[in-house]
Amino acid sequence: MDKYLYVAMTGASQNALAQKAHANNLANISTNGFQRDLEQARSMPVFGDSFPARAFALTERPATDFSPGAMIETGRDLDVAVSGDGWLAVQAPDGSEAYVRTASMNVDALGMLRAGNGMPIMGNGGPIAVPPQQQIEVGQDGTISIRAQGEGPRVMAQVDRIKLVQPDLKTMTKGLDGLIHTSDGQPAVADANVRVVSGFLEASNVNAVDEMTSVLALSKQFELHIKMMNTAKEDDQAMTRVLSIS
Repeated sequence: MDKYLYVAMTGASQNALAQKAHANNLANISTNGFQRDLEQARSMPVFGDSFPARAFALTERPATDFSPGAMIETGRDLDVAVSGDGWLAVQAPDGSEAYVRTASMNVDALGMLRAGNGMPIMGNGGPIAVPPQQQIEVGQDGTISIRAQGEGPRVMAQVDRIKLVQPDLKTMTKGLDGLIHTSDGQPAVADANVRVVSGFLEASNVNAVDEMTSVLALSKQFELHIKMMNTAKEDDQAMTRVLSIS
């Protein structure tokens, strides 16, 4: 009886955790460049001082879906998205290097080129600083070119180049900060073959229908586990009555 009840109890609790993962995906359906989290469940034996005679349900996030989202045309020169495979390098709040698929860039008061979330865009030698300018353009290879103040329309100067990388996806993972990092924490090597498009942003790769279907299925499973727990309670009460009569 206790095995039956334990499996139902852990199943219900892990279903609730799985629903949180899908709810987080749905909450970020309009977040540009968001990569949805995958979720799966499996049974795990309970190890202790004796043989593992019990098992429990376990919900885990095995990986992140790195498939690209749809391209959204904005017409803004500083909106960039990776075309095909690859990533843009940014500086995470802890100073490490992280990666995103798209960025709505802007130049702050100090001339630092930042993504829409405020993180500095990484170049060949670190965060990119842009001198005072009238116009700024982003090339397909990530080159940042500016027309300095007072210069003619044909005078463009190259300032830096956005660091673009394309490491093996098996070596990349999503951190608690929502950014993509390398598994070993080391900066990825720049790849000259990665291309970006200006005037576009990449949408989230979350499919609302799939996520809602998963939430409903997990909700039904949760109800089933609760019924199993109630059945275990009723069986235990019936057994108690039988023993009291005997």
